[in-house]
Amino acid sequence: MIEFFDQAGREAAFCHDGHSLYLWNGKAAAFIHDDKVYAYDGRFIGWADRGWISDESGECLLFERDAIGGPQKPKRLTKTTPGPRGTKPARGDLLPTPESRANLKTWSDRVFSDLI
Repeated sequence: MIEFFDQAGREAAFCHDGHSLYLWNGKAAAFIHDDKVYAYDGRFIGWADRGWISDESGECLLFERDAIGGPQKPKRLTKTTPGPRGTKPARGDLLPTPESRANLKTWSDRVFSDLI
């Protein structure tokens, strides 16, 4: 299981299969396709790159323990057990994505859970 943390070091999301992202409470949140992160309705959310999840402008939203590069990672807070995985909704048609890739230099002002 891959665990993702936010810029404050709080547990935020997890992934069991390398593709499906769940919020820590177990709600199906998004999926990864060709290093791009999409909401289940097909909206482009951002990028998955080197252990980071970034928003559409390339600013970092979440990181995993072994993330490479990126902004300063905070100390991870004590984590709890994630909730049971909820049912994944049907995937919508994938909407267009920006050409540019993640820059992974700064933290985003956005919150991952607000983007889904």
